[in-house]
Amino acid sequence: MTVRQLTPLDRLIAGFERALDTVAGAPEARRPTPAHGIAEAELDRAERRHAAGLMRINHAGEVCAQALYDGQAALARSEEIRRHLVHAAAEETDHLAWCAGRLRELDSRPSLFNPLWYAGSYAIGAAAALAGDPVSLGFVVETERQVEAHLAEHLETLPEQDQRSRAVLRQMQADEVRHADEAEACGGVELPFPIPPLMQLTSLLMKKVAYRI
Repeated sequence: MTVRQLTPLDRLIAGFERALDTVAGAPEARRPTPAHGIAEAELDRAERRHAAGLMRINHAGEVCAQALYDGQAALARSEEIRRHLVHAAAEETDHLAWCAGRLRELDSRPSLFNPLWYAGSYAIGAAAALAGDPVSLGFVVETERQVEAHLAEHLETLPEQDQRSRAVLRQMQADEVRHADEAEACGGVELPFPIPPLMQLTSLLMKKVAYRI
């Protein structure tokens, strides 16, 4: 049986479909939610609103992650690196679905700016890929390190009794650490100044907006 090779147009169409799925909240997780079997906690209105705000930030972050990986994979120079990025993106899809599910449980919704987050992140991912695979992988390393740090902050500020959200964030954090380590092992290089602080500034803006809108 002959396996058909995807053309650039095929990949463009597939990427557009992934973008629609991501922004519309359609992706399905391959792994069960880490919150499975954990009872829902009693949260007052302020606690529920705060937990939802944090999960909305994390959902928006996963929209950005999907876009970054899609942009990087589309222009990766090595087929091996492209497969690595696609595999990591699949695990990030789990995170996206878990966060979406948790938002529904908290009677909330994703950020209204998700299409903007996706478009901007895709452009950044594509630009990183154009700089070459080592830089693209270095971008993955830096991104995942920053995500790991903000997840740690969220774990500290979540309502203590919200163990369902906490379980999701802990598994996400473990996955992000592994993704960074794997990208580094594949040849990711350290990004030069001022790229890391600019990434932090962009992330801070996204978090402030996504928490509320």
